Amino acid sequence: MDPKRELTSVDLSALVTELNRYEGAKVDKAYLYGDDLLRLRMRDFDRGRVELILEVGDVKRAHAAKPEHVPDAPGRPPNFAMMLRNRLSGADFAGVEQYEFDRILTFEFERDDEDTQIVVELFGEGNIAVLDETGEVVRSLETVRLKSRTVAPGAQYEFPSSRLHPFTVSYEGFKRRMEDSDTDVVRTLATQVNLGGLYAEEFCTRAGVDKTMDITEAGDEEFRAVYDAIQSFRDRLKSGDFDPRVYEEDESVVDATPFPLEEHEAEGLNSESHDTFNDALDEYFFRLDRTAEDEPDEEPGSNRPDFEAEIEKKKRIIQQQEGAIEGFEEQAQEERERAELLYAHYDLVDEVLTTVRDAREENVPWDDIRQRLEEGAERGIPAAESVVDVDGAEGTVTVELEDTRIEVVVDTGVEKNADRLYTEAKRVEGKKEGALAAVEDTREELAEAKRRREEWEEEDEDDEEEDEEPEDIDWLSRSSIPLRTEEHWFERFRWFHTSDGYLVIGGRNADQNEEIVKKYLNKHDLFFHTQAHGGPVTVVKATGPSEPSEAVEFPDATKREAAQFAVSYSSIWKEGRYAGEAYMVTPDQVSKTPESGEYLEKGSFVIRGDRTYFRDVEAKVAVGVQCEGETRVLGGPPSAIEDRVEAPVTLQPGRYAQNDAAKMVYRRFKEAFADQSFLRKVASPDLIQEFLPPGGSEILD
Repeated sequence: MDPKRELTSVDLSALVTELNRYEGAKVDKAYLYGDDLLRLRMRDFDRGRVELILEVGDVKRAHAAKPEHVPDAPGRPPNFAMMLRNRLSGADFAGVEQYEFDRILTFEFERDDEDTQIVVELFGEGNIAVLDETGEVVRSLETVRLKSRTVAPGAQYEFPSSRLHPFTVSYEGFKRRMEDSDTDVVRTLATQVNLGGLYAEEFCTRAGVDKTMDITEAGDEEFRAVYDAIQSFRDRLKSGDFDPRVYEEDESVVDATPFPLEEHEAEGLNSESHDTFNDALDEYFFRLDRTAEDEPDEEPGSNRPDFEAEIEKKKRIIQQQEGAIEGFEEQAQEERERAELLYAHYDLVDEVLTTVRDAREENVPWDDIRQRLEEGAERGIPAAESVVDVDGAEGTVTVELEDTRIEVVVDTGVEKNADRLYTEAKRVEGKKEGALAAVEDTREELAEAKRRREEWEEEDEDDEEEDEEPEDIDWLSRSSIPLRTEEHWFERFRWFHTSDGYLVIGGRNADQNEEIVKKYLNKHDLFFHTQAHGGPVTVVKATGPSEPSEAVEFPDATKREAAQFAVSYSSIWKEGRYAGEAYMVTPDQVSKTPESGEYLEKGSFVIRGDRTYFRDVEAKVAVGVQCEGETRVLGGPPSAIEDRVEAPVTLQPGRYAQNDAAKMVYRRFKEAFADQSFLRKVASPDLIQEFLPPGGSEILD
């Protein structure tokens, strides 16, 4: 069974009850990991530190986590996290609601100066939108512009179209939905009644209705039974009287639910009880993450996937699936044989049921009924002798027919009890069909793993024949790209390396402009700036900050690229102009001392002496993913970047906001790279945005 990676609507219905217990907690700080995991650290008067985890990527979840289960704080917070810190620091958590029965949660935060809503979309591609008091989007992880709805900064947030709520629909409305369908019962519940596959099967099982029954064969009796099962479940959800479970298979977690599920019990899954559903979800996703981290993808010292382990795992799964199929066949046959035994001993079973039913109608207690049957057995009455157990709580009697024990429901006749057993046989056979399909899928996966192993072995043989690794590696199609990252002192500034290998740094704001000139501008460096106001201080470094200063003859290509860098990250780009002018001077021409009677703002400088001008410099940048050596996103002048990266994307001033342009570039990368996991780690939209100029952009095809 594949592990659950997304919370269901039922999960969220249970979750909001528990999360609202943290009402009044104060927000300390917000963290964003990659482009899809938000963590809010809060303080609760009664419970102490509260960690709220909201993830909307491949895994979609929302829950409070134990402090030891949260990831370490990331490095410099991206813009989205900084915006949240500004809006939420010191705010009170005012509660959370589920939007109708959709997989959407709305978190409310209150502060004296402003209130904030965080809408978490746990469906489709996933999204997190931050709204102000009027419901206007301040910022969102993803911009959505569809015919049906828009989620974009500056626009009013729009929820998706309403769908049927299975917990509030009337019986008449429920019945109409069921009767309007043209498929079987379980598919109708899953799609038309908005329950999803797992809970559609669960409610069929609880109602004793054959899930594979064609909807045309179902009637008021089946509809009412399923509806009552749903309403009973709803009542328990509303009460908050949960019995949370974490289910596992082969020591790996596969699901977390607010109540025990008969479907999971029937599949033989082991379960672990938890005090709260939040605890169950926290434990489940923590173990799910840990399992993914612990799976050996590579051999020590190489990036070769562990094909042998994968192949052995697939073989074990096939063995288990084939064993399950045999078990399903045996169970289905046993259920049919029990049904046939009821018909073979129809009169005897009918006498047992009639006797017990008549006694119950006379209000005879179950214990007295059991005693009367025991006395009848002692007197040699065949019907009484066949009874081996009486369960008053369930309203059932167990009879033994030809050495086979069969539980029968007292309130129904022999025919319906037999029909229930035939229905169970069909249900088990339905599981057998699903298991057969799963075996075929696993066999295909096994064949694919063997094929990939053969490809790697062929590549290894080719590598042995050559002294060096081939120069041209198809990074885009590789299924696994190893991560190699380092931290550098210049990464907090704007930066790039020229095509000749020289480091260029630029300020992101007035403070950094000031810092670069005071701390990092050495006498053999070059200083660039634009004629336009509001550009970054741009410095071409002759040597590193800890290296002895040496005179360097900078190539013309390096100077042109530095000039383009200065133009592209200046106000020229923000104004939508496609070209501008930059100048170059030596460090001794740069001064913080103004002329007499003048004043210099922070980040401003006086330039004295002659300047070298670069005219009609294109405002243009390229962004791509470096795979050779260090693995990271790079950006800067196209001539300096394009030969160093894979899947380069070139941009010019345009109409898309900086964060939207970053997401557009990320989608280009996703289309290009086979290794999506690698891409998310090294080139998320927030990392891409670090290399985009301020203002609007558009991609040049």
